[in-house]
Amino acid sequence: MDLNDIRAAATVACFVLFAGIVLWAYSRRNLRRFEEAARLPFDGEE
Repeated sequence: MDLNDIRAAATVACFVLFAGIVLWAYSRRNLRRFEEAARLPFDGEE
């Protein structure tokens, strides 16, 4: 295994990690929690 194989494996691993984070961020299961967090800065102005 040479350096180029390690670089290719690291690139694939980073892409898989990125795709997992994107899927987690846009999943419906987290939608309500993210919407609540987005409204936090405006809750104290009333």
